[in-house]
This record gives sequence, structure tokens and C-alpha cells, in this order.
Amino acid sequence: MIQKNNTNANPDTPLIILTNNIHRFHEKDFTAEQLQYVKKELKDDKKTVAVNQYDRMVYVCVAGNSKKPIYIQKEEFRKAGHQMASVINKIKAKSVIIRADGLRDEVLCFTEGMALANYQFLKHKSGGKKNSLEVIALQAPKVSEADMQWLNTVVEATCKARDLVNEPVNFLSAVQLSDAFEKMGKEAGFKVKVLHKKDIEKLKMGGLLSVNLGSQDPPTFTVMEYKSPKAKNKKPFVLVGKGVVYDTGGLSLKPTANSMDYMKCDMGGSAAVSCALYAIAKAKLPVHVVALVPATDNRPGEKAYVPGDVITMYSGKTVEVLNTDAEGRLILADALHYAKQFNPSLVMEFSTLTGAASSALGKYAAAFMTTADNQKQAIMKSAENVFERIVEFPLWEEYGELLNSDIADLKNIGGPVAGMITAAKFLENFIDYPYMHFDIAGTAFVHAEDSYRSKGATGYGVRLIADFIKNKSK
Repeated sequence: MIQKNNTNANPDTPLIILTNNIHRFHEKDFTAEQLQYVKKELKDDKKTVAVNQYDRMVYVCVAGNSKKPIYIQKEEFRKAGHQMASVINKIKAKSVIIRADGLRDEVLCFTEGMALANYQFLKHKSGGKKNSLEVIALQAPKVSEADMQWLNTVVEATCKARDLVNEPVNFLSAVQLSDAFEKMGKEAGFKVKVLHKKDIEKLKMGGLLSVNLGSQDPPTFTVMEYKSPKAKNKKPFVLVGKGVVYDTGGLSLKPTANSMDYMKCDMGGSAAVSCALYAIAKAKLPVHVVALVPATDNRPGEKAYVPGDVITMYSGKTVEVLNTDAEGRLILADALHYAKQFNPSLVMEFSTLTGAASSALGKYAAAFMTTADNQKQAIMKSAENVFERIVEFPLWEEYGELLNSDIADLKNIGGPVAGMITAAKFLENFIDYPYMHFDIAGTAFVHAEDSYRSKGATGYGVRLIADFIKNKSK
């Protein structure tokens, strides 16, 4: 929890003095001898200097580099926060005070990094060692109460997304995922409508129903909506997230070693959009936002759909299935067609969609494609601001030709080249509105600790969407 400094804090509460300049920091907390030591260490290019005052530990932390772009400097403060979270937990302190005279964005980023680094997923660990840190108290005159409330909300939402993605499929079926959405709706104040299998069959959502054929668990399609009475957008923003709670590849069984081990993360897009909506609603932003999540697992059992099948989508288009592991685009296509009824000003779709995106960009950025050129500057700004980076790829017509089928309107794969682009071109067939596609396959889940993003689920997309929508609400 992040809060303004409690004046009744214990005198032994550790203190972090945060600065972006080795010559400018609060000096009154040190004796002359201690101050001399701190200044000497800082001149030797130390980024963190620890002083044991016996009744408490004091740390001077220097971050940022004025020679670098602002967004890089802000990220350096987040990473510094990650490092200090580790230090504070090692000394088993329950709370910490951060003093940052004259700083605003820097202390917010530092605190964000610290709070996100403190995340743990211990639900299934008996005797798991819990971090000691519970409260981060700020002494930062430039940070407002509204700043702290927003930061608390976004951190909480990001951690909720991480929890969902880290949860294994035997605890998170499509139905259980929709249950989690209903719970979040009650907490944050947004409407949730869950369409179950009979409803989906009535709508003839052929993509979602076909992917679900191999499963003993039914699919769901969840519609979430937050509409502020003060909404500044006449047409809603619609968020669409891929909800494949587990992906074996279906009958096109994933062939490579270890490729199935972490496929619980294939619903990372659904976690991003639902938890971003949670933050938006909890913060009561003056906007109208809808989130759509088609959800199922993809297995080779029962009457599983097979390569060579032709399926009829919710839109009426027919698709020749040549690879059952290209299932995400099939369920997303139904959701994107469903989105048309809202007459959206913009649709933002997030999905762990292709290995091609992961191979091209790794954990460092999401692949981004869009038909909404007038919104590109705004989303790029948000991507830099929260350091959830995106790299744009083209949606040239020629890539669409790779999806031509001899027997149906479309094939569901485009061949061995430019897989992240042909996947987006497939989805483009189901839209008639301004559209942004984010392939987060490489960024949603990491296999080693990545600074404050932790190990496992990162919560990628929550902060990006929340920042973008917040800016649009101003």
C-alpha cells in the first residue's frame, strides 16, 4: 500500500532519500561524519549508499541520467525501486519511508517499481516465504493524493492481472475466468454479462465454438462495461482480450520442447483488458469503456476441430483451418465482429498471438499494428510513459493475399513468413472501425526475473491501456 508519510511511523522505519543529483538531497538526516561518508561514496559513482544509524537504516538512492530521454530516466527510477524493494525485504522491514524533495514523476516511478517488485504469487506454495514489505510511505510534497490513488489503483490492477496469468488451468477454466471478471466488476463498479455455451451457440460464434470442441469445459464470452455519467467519449473505447486459458495447440500439437509448459499464460490478453478496465472503473475516469473476452481452452480431445475443417464464423465468413494452433485469431475474430454493435471510436485488442512476435521482439516489446493512424502518437506516448514498449509492423495488402483459400473465404494461417502480420491481417477481415492490434506473446510472461516485472506473469498491457485511456479522459 502506498500512502502519505505517517508522522506516527516507528522511529526505526527505514528511510530512502531519493534524488536525481548527487549534489542535491536532504542532508539533515545525517551527522557531519555520516554526510562526509555519503558524499564520498556518491562521488565514487555509487548509486545507493547505506548508512546504519543503529536505530534505523538510511539509504541515499540516486537514479536517472539527464543525458537520456525522459522516458528512459523514468524507467531507471522504476528499476532503482525494484533494487530497493529487495534491500528492504532482506532486512525484513514492514514499512519504508521515501523522502523525495522537489521530485514528482521520479518518485512515482520509483515507488511503482518498488511496489510491483514486491509482488509474489504464493497461492500454491506451502510455507512460501512472504515479503515483509507492506507499506510504502511518501514524503514528497510534489506528489498529490490523486497521484497516489492512481498509482495504488494501477499497481493493484497489474498485480491482479499477474495473478490471473500465473494461475494454472486446473484452477482457472473459462468459466472460472468469467467468475473472476464478475468479482472484479463488483469490486470496481462495472457491469459484467457472461454468455455461456448455449448463448454462444445461439449467436453462432463458430470460431469460439470450434476451438472449444476438444474440451470438456464449456467456453464463455464475457462482456464488461464501465460508463461514467461524465463520460467524455460519445462512442466507447472497446478492449478485446484473448482468453485461451490453456493451449496445447489442439490436434496441431505444439511440436517444440517445453512449448506447452507455460501455456496457462495464453490468456494474458484477457487479463490485460479486464484488469485495465478494473483500474479505469475504480479510478472513476470520465469515460465509456467496454471489454470483451472470448474464453476457452484448446485441446485435442472429444470432437476436436481438425486441420482441413471449414468453419463459419459469427460474421458469416468461412475459414479453412490449416493449423489448430492458430486458434487465438478464431476466437478473437468472433469478438471483433461482436464489437461492431457498440459503434466504437476505437478497438484495442491484446493477445498472446504468435511465436513470430516473440521471436522478433523477445520480452522487450509487443508487436503493434493499427488502422487508427490518428491515434498512433497517443499510444506511442503512453507506451513510452509506462515503458511497455510497442513496435509497429505494416498491414500491407500483400500480406493479406497469403490468407487466400481455395475452398473458403480465408485460411487461418498465412505460411512461414511474417506470422505476426498475417495474424493481424486475418483479424482485419472482421472489423469496420479504427483498430489497434497488440501481439503480446513475448511480453506477457517471462521465464527469469525481469526487474520489477518479476518472473512469470508481467501484467503487460494493464498500465499501457490505463495510461492511454486516462490521457483520453482529460
